[in-house]
Amino acid sequence: MRPTRRAYLAAIGGTAAVGATAGCLGGSGSGSESADLPDGCDVGTLESVSSLPRPTLGPEDAPVTVEVFEDFACPHCQTFTTDVYPEIKSNYVDAGDVRYRFFDFPIPVDETWSWAAASAARAVQDRADDETFFAFTEGVYENQGDLSENGYQIVHDLADELGVDGCAVAAAADQEPYREVVEADRQTGSDRDIPGTPAVYVNGELLDDYQWDAVSSAIDSQL
Repeated sequence: MRPTRRAYLAAIGGTAAVGATAGCLGGSGSGSESADLPDGCDVGTLESVSSLPRPTLGPEDAPVTVEVFEDFACPHCQTFTTDVYPEIKSNYVDAGDVRYRFFDFPIPVDETWSWAAASAARAVQDRADDETFFAFTEGVYENQGDLSENGYQIVHDLADELGVDGCAVAAAADQEPYREVVEADRQTGSDRDIPGTPAVYVNGELLDDYQWDAVSSAIDSQL
């Protein structure tokens, strides 16, 4: 069955709200045993990609840069992306005040989907643009609670809805041809000693809280 972008929010919302400022610190070790790609998605072996531009929104000369490290299986990242990121975009990015940069940091919370969703999202970026990448990531987070059971169909359908080849994106989740790109981001986060995800930086300063009030206050202090 084709998933809807907000179908699973209610199911995981309570979990995400617990200890919201702490973020995700470690993983459950769970994951899918094998790929169950959608019917007709035999695309062959995808070519590995070693580098991609940083997924970014906002003008290069914006006075404030917000950088966020995320794990697609982290419920706190789901809360941030569905509740806080849209506020940052509408209030600051669209106004030209913030340049927003995304970094992958698979802890991993989930041994399969922390990595697989990241590779799927980079496949969308590679085949479309950064705007489409961010729209796709929102959709993945909104369906986060069902990734372990139906993840390949979810990323396929979300990509199709955005005009990107869903079979290629589902295959990217399975084969992880962007693993080197994701691992490079993870190393950047490790080098910064980030304490967990989401890790939010405003003009290079790591915030101790990812909630909207804390993020908006930090941005306003730089404007």
